[in-house]
Amino acid sequence: MREDIYKGHEQKYLKATVLVGLDPSFTVKTHIMMPEDQAFNLLSYILNFHFFDDEAEKMYAKSKFYDEPDIYFYFDPNVQDEDYPKGLGVFDAPHNCAAVFNLRYFGELKKGTLTFAFYGLSGSGKSTLTHEMYDGKYDITVLHDDAFIISREDGSSVALEPSYFDKTHDYPAGHHETKYYTTIMNCDVTLDSNGKKVIVTEDLRNNNGRVIKTRYTSPHRVDFEKSPITALFWIMKDGSLPPIIKIADPVLATTMGCTLATKRTSAENLPKGFDMNTLVIEPFADPFRAYPVSGNYTDFKELFTKRGASCYSLNTDAFMGKDIPKEVTKKLIEDLANGNIKDSDFKPFGNFKGVSYLPIDDYEVHLDDPEYQKTLKDRMQDRLNWLNKYDEEHPETPIQDEAKKTLEAIIKELS
Repeated sequence: MREDIYKGHEQKYLKATVLVGLDPSFTVKTHIMMPEDQAFNLLSYILNFHFFDDEAEKMYAKSKFYDEPDIYFYFDPNVQDEDYPKGLGVFDAPHNCAAVFNLRYFGELKKGTLTFAFYGLSGSGKSTLTHEMYDGKYDITVLHDDAFIISREDGSSVALEPSYFDKTHDYPAGHHETKYYTTIMNCDVTLDSNGKKVIVTEDLRNNNGRVIKTRYTSPHRVDFEKSPITALFWIMKDGSLPPIIKIADPVLATTMGCTLATKRTSAENLPKGFDMNTLVIEPFADPFRAYPVSGNYTDFKELFTKRGASCYSLNTDAFMGKDIPKEVTKKLIEDLANGNIKDSDFKPFGNFKGVSYLPIDDYEVHLDDPEYQKTLKDRMQDRLNWLNKYDEEHPETPIQDEAKKTLEAIIKELS
């Protein structure tokens, strides 16, 4: 890394300081440095977080003290490491330092900074579900669609970013969301009938069009939520699971987050010919694993035990080959929130301890069907295999043994 930094030493650089965390209960100062030809990325970084202006300085001065250093981030997409031709990222978690080379995408800056916290996986549906206003029928407040901190002391939550980093593909030209755009990347530009330049938001030529949107895209946005968390939804892409299940067993609830299943998206650099339908496990939606999984396991389990939070798993992909559109998922969340779905509506999911599912038309669950039993068993085996492989590769920080045992019990039940 020192050699890679030296390679770029003749460039002129820009730097900025931002605040990550939007409430005095949690803030951390972050410093970033990059070549001057990356001014667009620097602007996007400043807009995505809270530029350290007079207002930010006042909040930081009165914020809660944590025995942690500032975050320092070095970014140089102009330098390629010969040993890492597709890019290099170095994360020094104990010292809150990071460096990224040969990657121009702003997402690496955002994700790299938030590696020192938590965030959701791209393409799982979190932004779509977060920004749904349900035709104004409910008093909804939005904390954020990506990263936030949950207090272990009182269960309150703090947003880390004022803005949103979102895909543009879902918002065609003229969509009302576009008035909240500040910086745009990976999009084309064309001319309208008046000869004025307009962006082409759909991914017609470039994959993964992205935008920084202001906080005002969410009319009921808050930066701090005092009410403790009462429900947690694991958003999955796993074809063996029905649209929604409820998990009352804290061990299994935590294990499902520990083996969070998803699929890759166009936002990622993937090998040529990669099968986009391949199931991928990312523990607790944190693909930049800077800390042992076992620590995350303890913290999330605490939400279900100490906090008594309910746990649900939403499958936003397909169930046994039948697509689950976002309208189905949104309706489930709405009915849960307004009490139209009660605990008694859930039916036992086989003989599995503390697991139940909601019967839904067109998504019937046939646990007595050998084909379905095999599919479910295979997916649970995938999860167990991942846990075993992780422990082999990290013998000094193994994942809690109870996670394996709960999966083994389900696999045995299906055998």
